[in-house]
Amino acid sequence: MKRRNLFAASLAAGALAAGRKSWASVPEAAQAMGRTAPPGTVPALTPARVHADQIIDIKVCLRPFRPTGPRLEIEPVADKIVVHNYGHGGSGWSLSWGSAAMAVERAAPLMEKRMAVIGCGIIGLTTAITAQRAGMNVTIYARDMLPHTRSVRANGSWTPDSRIALITAATPDFAARWERMARYSWQTYREYLGLPGNPVDFRDNYILSDTPPDEADHTEPAPDISKGSYASTGVPQSEAEFAKYGDRIKDIIPAAELLAGADNPFPVAYARRKPIMIYNFGAFGHALLSDFYQAGGRIEIREFHSLSEVADLPERVVFNCTGYAARDLWGDKSLIPVRGQTAWLPPQPAANYGVRYKGAAMLSKSDGLMVQGVNLSGLGELEGVGNSMEQPNRAEAEQAVAVFEDLFSRFRPRRG
Repeated sequence: MKRRNLFAASLAAGALAAGRKSWASVPEAAQAMGRTAPPGTVPALTPARVHADQIIDIKVCLRPFRPTGPRLEIEPVADKIVVHNYGHGGSGWSLSWGSAAMAVERAAPLMEKRMAVIGCGIIGLTTAITAQRAGMNVTIYARDMLPHTRSVRANGSWTPDSRIALITAATPDFAARWERMARYSWQTYREYLGLPGNPVDFRDNYILSDTPPDEADHTEPAPDISKGSYASTGVPQSEAEFAKYGDRIKDIIPAAELLAGADNPFPVAYARRKPIMIYNFGAFGHALLSDFYQAGGRIEIREFHSLSEVADLPERVVFNCTGYAARDLWGDKSLIPVRGQTAWLPPQPAANYGVRYKGAAMLSKSDGLMVQGVNLSGLGELEGVGNSMEQPNRAEAEQAVAVFEDLFSRFRPRRG
C-alpha cells in the first residue's frame, strides 16, 4: 500500500476507535483521492428497511458474455440474412440502444421493409424499435414477453463495460465501437427521463468503505499466472483479463464525490456519492411496448429449436437477439454464462438511493428494493463466471441482505 494510503488508513482507524462521533469524519489525507462534496449538499437520508423476512422475490439471470464482445455481424441462413445482436455480458441494458443502432445500420443496405426480430428482451425490443424508426415494418418472434425474459432479472442500472469483453480477445477496433454504443445509448436513455412512471431515472449511489479507497478502484490486479488464463483454459481466470473502457466516456458520466464531516451519514469511515442511471423495469417495459405497438409492430409467441425454424420465417431479414440462448440455437460455444442473482423487497420510496458496501449492492427502484451480492466471495468480475445455474439461492440472498441489515442497524440519519 502506498504511503498516502497507509497514512489515511491509520487516521481512519483512530477515528473509528473514538466512537459514533467519528462516523462522519473523513481524514484530510484521503481527500486527495477525489473531489469532496460541497458541505450541506447531502440530503437527510431515510434508512432502508432491509431484512431477510421482507424478501418477496429472488431472480436469477444468465448474462451472455462473449470474450470478443457482442456479436454484431451478418450471416446467411438458407435464404435468410441474419443480423446478429447478442452477447453483451453484464452490459445489455446499458448498451442496448447503441448496439441496436449498429445492427440496424448493417441491415439498412439490404433494402428490406419487412424485418423479423427473434427475442423480446431489452436487446430485442430496442432493436425492433430502432428498426421501426428507420422505416421498417417489424414482427418480434419470442418465447417470452419482456416481463418473463432474463433481461428483467438483472439489477437494471448503467454498467456499460461490465464483463463486455476480454482484453486479449477483443479486436483492436472494439474500444471505439464500444464507445459509440455507450454514447448513443446514454443519449437515447436520457430521452426517457421525466416521463410518467419514471421509466428511466437517476439515483444517488453511495459507495462505502471501512478502509481508504485507493487506486484499486481504477487499476485491475495483475493476473495469477498459476491459474492460467482464458487463452489456456477457455474461461477467464483473473479480473485483469476483463476490458474496461469507462475512461473513454468520463466526460459525460457524473463523477464520484467524497463525503466529509457531517455530510457522511453512514457508520463507515469513507463514503462516496455518485449519481447513477437506473431503469425501472415495469415503467420502461410499458414505454417500450407502447412505442413498438404504436408504430405498427406485431409480436408472435414462438419458440425456436433449430435454424431450420428460423429459415421458415416469412421475413427475409432476421435480427437475432436471443442473448444466452444463442449458445444452443446458433451453436455459439464462445458464450460464457455469468450468473447473477437479485433479491427484491417491497418498494421503499422514502429510501430513494443506492448503496454499495462489503461486496453487496442495494438499489431502491419503483419496482422494489433490490439487493444483490456483487462480490461476496471476493472474486470481483469473476463472480458467477461460468456458472449456468438459474435456480435461486436463498442463502446467497440472505447473505447480501445481512450486509445492509447490519449497516442500517448502525445508521444514524442526519437531522435537518
